[in-house]
Amino acid sequence: MRRAGLAWVTAALMGAAGAQNLTAYSALAGSLDGAVQVRAQSAEQALNRLDAAGQALDELAPTLRNQQIVSGLRDALGRSRAALARTPAELEAQVQLARGLMRKALYDQSLAALGAQPTNAGSQLTLLTREFGLSGDAASALSADAKAGRLERVAWRLQRAAVQKVSAALQATRAQQTTGSYVNLARATGWFTVVQDSTSVGDLKLSQFGNALRQLTSGDTAGLTSSLGTLRRGTQVFAQALAQPPALTPARPTAGTPAGAATPGTTPATTPATSAPTAATDPAAPATQPTTRAPGAEAVYAALGRALAASGHADGLTARAALQDASTQLARAGTPLRDTAEYLTLQQALEGAQNRTAPRPSDVQALIAGLANAERAARGEPVSALDRASLGTAGWFSGWLRALIFLLLGVGVAAPLYLLNLAFGGRNVYWRAITAGLLLLLLPLFLEGVFGFLGALGDAMGGGALAGLTNVTLSQGASALPVWALLALGALGLLAFGFRGLCLQFGLLGDQGSTHTTAQHTVIDWDEDV
Repeated sequence: MRRAGLAWVTAALMGAAGAQNLTAYSALAGSLDGAVQVRAQSAEQALNRLDAAGQALDELAPTLRNQQIVSGLRDALGRSRAALARTPAELEAQVQLARGLMRKALYDQSLAALGAQPTNAGSQLTLLTREFGLSGDAASALSADAKAGRLERVAWRLQRAAVQKVSAALQATRAQQTTGSYVNLARATGWFTVVQDSTSVGDLKLSQFGNALRQLTSGDTAGLTSSLGTLRRGTQVFAQALAQPPALTPARPTAGTPAGAATPGTTPATTPATSAPTAATDPAAPATQPTTRAPGAEAVYAALGRALAASGHADGLTARAALQDASTQLARAGTPLRDTAEYLTLQQALEGAQNRTAPRPSDVQALIAGLANAERAARGEPVSALDRASLGTAGWFSGWLRALIFLLLGVGVAAPLYLLNLAFGGRNVYWRAITAGLLLLLLPLFLEGVFGFLGALGDAMGGGALAGLTNVTLSQGASALPVWALLALGALGLLAFGFRGLCLQFGLLGDQGSTHTTAQHTVIDWDEDV
C-alpha cells in the first residue's frame, strides 16, 4: 500500500514538473499577436498589448523548466518594446522570434508531460495543434498518437509541421533589404528554433539563421544570397529526413521514459496491419493535403462568398459589409495562416477593398484566390503566381479607376464606327454589314464603359436603381456569357458576309476575277453596289 502511494506521488510530481501554465501561455501569445495587429493603427495600443504580454510572461515563467528560454523571452519582449519606435515590420520580426521560443518551450515540455498522462493532456493537445497549425485529419492523428502513448509520432508530426513553416518562410524571403524579407526570415528563424535539437536536423544550425539576419540588416545581399541558398538546401534535407513516419509502438511508454521516446525513429517496428490505418490518415499523404484547411480560413471563405454573391448583383453596401467581416475573421486566424507573406498581402488587399466604390465580382474572386494562396503557403506548398498577380491587379485596377478607364474606352467606340460609316457607308450593303458587325463586336466594351460608370456613380450615391445598371455589363456574371457569345456570333456572321461581298465585288472571289472586270471595277466608288 505504501509503495503504491509512493508511486502515485512520484508520477504526480513528474506530471507537475512538466506542466505549463497554459492559460498564461495563451494570454502571452494573444498579447504578442495583438500587438502586431494594432501597431499599424496605434503604437499606444501596441504598447498596451506588450504590457499585457509582460504580465503573462511573469505568470508563465515559473512553470518553464528551461530558464534560458525565459531569459530569451524577456530579451525578445524588451526588443519588441524598442521596435515600437521604429517600423511595424521590426515589431513583427521581434514577435516572431519570441513566438519561436514559446513554441520551443511548449514542444519540449509537452512531450515530456504527455508521457506521464497529466490531467490537462487534452488542453495541451489543443494548444499544440493550434500553435503548430494542425487541423482536420492532422490534428486527429496527433491526438490519437498522444493518447496511445506514441510520443515519437507526436514529435514527428510537430517537427514536420514546423519544418514546413520554415520552408515556406524561406521561399518567401528575397535576397533584398526589404521589410518583407526581414519579417519572413525572422519567421523562419522562429520556427527553426522549435526543432533545432531534432536528430533529423542534419547540418542546419540556428546560428546560420542569425548570420542571415545580420547580413540582411547590414545590406550584404551577396552574403545573404549564399546564406539563403544554404538554408533552403538544408531545410529540404531536413524535410526529406522527416518524410517517413517512425514505426508505431504497440504500448504506451512508462512515465520514466518520455524524453527518450520523443525522438523519432527509436521505437521497434510493428506489423504492417498495425501501421496501415495510421498511414491512411497521415497528413503527409498527398490525398489529404488538398482538403486540409488552415484554422480560421473557413470563416474568411464564408464572408468572401457573401461578398461575391452581393457584388454579383451590384449590391455594393452588402458586399462591403461582408468584406469588413472577412477582414475581421482574417485577423482572428491562427498562426499557420498568419505566418505567411501571403497573409499580409491579403490583409492589405482586404483593407483596401472594404471601402472601395462599386466592388465587382472579379475583385472578390481575386481576394478568394489570395486566401487560397495563403493556405498553400501555410502548408508549405508552392503558391500560384497567377493568383498573386490577380490579387495585386485587383488592388489598383478597380473602383473608380476601372470605371473611368472603361468609360473612356466605351465612349471612344463611337469614333471608329462613325469614321467607317462616313468613309464607306453609303449605299454599299457590304460596308453596312461590316459596320454592323464591328458595332456588335464592340458593344460589350460600350456596355462595360457606360453602364459600369453609371453603376459606380449610383453606388457612390447610396445604391438604388442607378447602381443596378452595373448588371447590364457583360462582365458581371455568368448569365451574360450567352449574350456575349450571341453578339460575337452575330458580329462574325456580319463581318464574314461584308468582307466576302467586297471580295466578290472587286473580283477577288468567284468568276469575276478577269482583267476586264477588275479594270471595270476600278472606276466604281467604294460605297456603290455593282
